[in-house]
Amino acid sequence: MDRLLPRLPRGRRVNAPAPDSDPAAAAQQTRVFGIRHHGPGSARSLCLALTHYRPDTILIEGPADADPLTAFVDDPDLVPPVAMIAYVPDTPTRAAFWPFAEFSPEWQALRYAAEHDVPVHFCDLPATTVLALDAEPGDSIDPLAELATAAGYDDAERWWDAIVESTTDIETFDALTEAMGALRDSIAGRAGSVPSDPGAPRGSGTRAESPSSSGSPEEHAATSSGSATTERDPASSTANERPAPGDGIDTHTLRREAYMRQTIRQALKGGAQRVAIVCGAWHAPALVEPLGPAAPDARLLKGLPKVKTRLTWVPWTHSRLAAASGYGAGVTSPGWYRHLFSETDQPIARWLTKVATALRGHDLPVSSAHIIEAVRLAETLASLRDRPLAGLSEVTEATRAVLCDGDETLLRLIGAELVVGEALGAVPATTPTVPLDADLRAQIRTLRLKQQPQATLVELDLRKERDRLKSRLLHQLRILELGWGTPTDSEVRATGTFRETWALQWEPEFAVAVIEASRWGTTVRSAAETKLLDTARRDDRTVGDLTDALGLALLADLGGATTELIRRLESVAALDHDVTHLLATLPGLVRTLRYGDVRGTDTAALTHVADGMLIRICAGLPGAVTGLDTDAAQELRALIDAGHTAIHIRDDAGARDAWLGTLHRIADRDDVHGAIVGRTVRLLCDAGRIDAGESARRLAAALSIGSTAAAKADWIDGFLGGRGLLLVHDRELLRLVDDWLGGLDDDQFIQTLPLLRRTFGAFESGERRAIGAAVRDGVPSAADAGTAPLDVDRGIRAMRVVADILGVGS
Repeated sequence: MDRLLPRLPRGRRVNAPAPDSDPAAAAQQTRVFGIRHHGPGSARSLCLALTHYRPDTILIEGPADADPLTAFVDDPDLVPPVAMIAYVPDTPTRAAFWPFAEFSPEWQALRYAAEHDVPVHFCDLPATTVLALDAEPGDSIDPLAELATAAGYDDAERWWDAIVESTTDIETFDALTEAMGALRDSIAGRAGSVPSDPGAPRGSGTRAESPSSSGSPEEHAATSSGSATTERDPASSTANERPAPGDGIDTHTLRREAYMRQTIRQALKGGAQRVAIVCGAWHAPALVEPLGPAAPDARLLKGLPKVKTRLTWVPWTHSRLAAASGYGAGVTSPGWYRHLFSETDQPIARWLTKVATALRGHDLPVSSAHIIEAVRLAETLASLRDRPLAGLSEVTEATRAVLCDGDETLLRLIGAELVVGEALGAVPATTPTVPLDADLRAQIRTLRLKQQPQATLVELDLRKERDRLKSRLLHQLRILELGWGTPTDSEVRATGTFRETWALQWEPEFAVAVIEASRWGTTVRSAAETKLLDTARRDDRTVGDLTDALGLALLADLGGATTELIRRLESVAALDHDVTHLLATLPGLVRTLRYGDVRGTDTAALTHVADGMLIRICAGLPGAVTGLDTDAAQELRALIDAGHTAIHIRDDAGARDAWLGTLHRIADRDDVHGAIVGRTVRLLCDAGRIDAGESARRLAAALSIGSTAAAKADWIDGFLGGRGLLLVHDRELLRLVDDWLGGLDDDQFIQTLPLLRRTFGAFESGERRAIGAAVRDGVPSAADAGTAPLDVDRGIRAMRVVADILGVGS
């Protein structure tokens, strides 16, 4: 431990009482165990130290009003990583988290208290104050970096890994507390502030906060470890006055440490004889005896604001413990730290075996010989660097050189999967929660869904009752803006509407989203209905918005919202005189109707809305196509395409006849943009309302003398756009287009070339090749082609082969 302070002023070391002293006979004692949040070395050392010290009361850095949550620690269903969440009921987005992992020293202190029936309390500022205070920035001091620099390290994480995480030693606490005290004195000297009382605890005048633990509500306060043991004489509580704050002191840290001292005084006043204080090491020098009088601390805490809060446990993940996630007290390698804490026997060999297993899972060749060589390399590097055990830097270098063959991509893969890792905790069903969260948990258990931090694909067959219920729940959560599930493309080829594919990934932040959504209702279904209707009632809702909302209501089986949404859609559609809005909405309505049979949803009322909307479209479309420029015509053509497809998917004879009749009236007009006329002719031809001969006649008329070359190109683009097979199979149409192109002069050809390139560029490559081959070989006219007799025998043989392939018999 002497390596900790080679360049810092040395302070007095605080001695611990004899471990075999009689707690009942001895004077009251307090011992401060300064730790690093989420440090496995600190956690192991703390477990040994608590067993050695045998406290009768434990105080842990954390919100003081969270004491009722400690009752759940011995529940086997509370599985870390978890976090305490505090939130303001009226504005749940005002929330703070205090995370715990299995390797967090605070969690091990909680476990020790539960297993040994020792009273345990949190001693930091209560959440009611934390959420009411405006966050104040800490001083620009990183204790780890300062101590690492003093020890000759350029990497604070490497220094911490070498000094603490690779060892288990209860003496570490005394050494690190002394180091933190010396560092605080050094900072006070640089800021021109020194303790006015030489007997005051080391560093008490400079309770600065590191930038990585600025004291913001959602972060732990400290990022390093230390300890101190003191024996308290009851008469000494008024002996030493704490110095007044000096320049550069973080006020929020002073308040926190003042509250911690007040809590210690309260525990001692309550009769505790052996008090253990577990806190971030940066605070440890400010909590050792003598505490001094309580009056200055009381004045510092007087008048702090408060706000009503609620607290509970929520699941957490390793990725949210990582510093890269923005968590101020985070660590760079939670997966590695968990391994160090849980695997005490041959941790290096077991870790590299995990690495090899992960690489094999990605179909990469890694043998046992690779693992053996990697272990040897890691241990050799540790020996060269005078380390008792290989740390993360050594095993990373061994992984890069031996297991990954120098491939940085594979090394990053291992970093994401193992070094950071991913694990999702669990909380008991009896933890305090809002009714909405309780309902969600119950449905998740009933439907056997898994809350996992990794993205997981789930295939749902909507013909099965359980899968339908899963789909409804996920759609209801989407309405509540809780994005646990995201619809995605299926890896299974299927064209029916009975299949859905979801990507599920649970995030810890969803705990806040559920609480925030609870204002809409007490169950997922009622909350989704209320929120959907509230959104639909807004004055700025359009026909498209209401159609989307209605589609979501049907997908989520929100029958209580469907009727009002349909009435709202009817009223908004009646006032919307823009036929393009109605035409854009029609495909969504028809798409929603398609789900009626497979989901068992009554869509009769929606069918009535769709019919009424189609009547208005058919009445208004002939007027809407008049006087359009090219851009507007292209946009309307796309809407007509989508509407035509939707009407044919619906498969309603009356709707189809009304639509095609409207298209026929548009196709017969000569005052409509060529892109729209050409497209209506093509759609009528595809629907069988006009034959190929009539299509060729209309094309020939469009290409005749009297129209500009650009207008003719627009007509061709509308007629052929995206569908080159027509020219491949109808040589008469190909001949007409070829003759027209051949008759253009140079200026006309240059004028129409961009549009023609766009038209023909949209064809599939095979279609373009077939058209080119036909033109190269000469396009025959209808007279030249003649009427070749059909080969009936050859046709029968071909049909038999097709029947065998389709499995329908011969």
